[in-house]
Amino acid sequence: MHQRSINSVAVFCGSNFGASEAYADGARQLGTELARAGITLVYGGTTKGLMGIVADSVLNNGGSAHGVITERLHLRGHSHAGLTRSEMVTTLRNRKERMTELADAFIAMPGGIGTMEEMMEVWTMNQLSEIDKPVGLLDIDGFFAPFLTFIDHMVETKFLPPAHRHSICVDPNAAPLLDQLRAYQRSDVPKWL
Repeated sequence: MHQRSINSVAVFCGSNFGASEAYADGARQLGTELARAGITLVYGGTTKGLMGIVADSVLNNGGSAHGVITERLHLRGHSHAGLTRSEMVTTLRNRKERMTELADAFIAMPGGIGTMEEMMEVWTMNQLSEIDKPVGLLDIDGFFAPFLTFIDHMVETKFLPPAHRHSICVDPNAAPLLDQLRAYQRSDVPKWL
């Protein structure tokens, strides 16, 4: 089976910590696995919440972290000063575009509406063949279970082909999720039912 070469992963996750310590533990685990695998973290460039935890974990384990932050967030004092590489962009749209350019794959962790919007955009770009970069959910403590149930509802109501439901990788642990991203094969099933 063909294995993708993944040198960089964009991580979308909360700028808050969430209600469970399991989320922070999962962020540290992901950062450790990225560093161990020699995969550069691409993320939103902040110290806040799970974003800061995953970046610190990458750096503390000898890895590389590339932050892309908006001018507005930088001016609010949210920039992570210790990153391997940092860049500033003018808008959130520019930030997402740049992260998409830099990444070979994407992982969403628990987070809010920004996290979900970022993940859905790259999943949609894959569906429409604008990119060929795998997307994964690090399903810490079952965080994404309600979302996956909703995606199943899209399939049942004939708004999403079943093959596209399985075009996203899901695992509660970082190392197996990275293995799934490496093994990802694009679906050739058309979007339209």
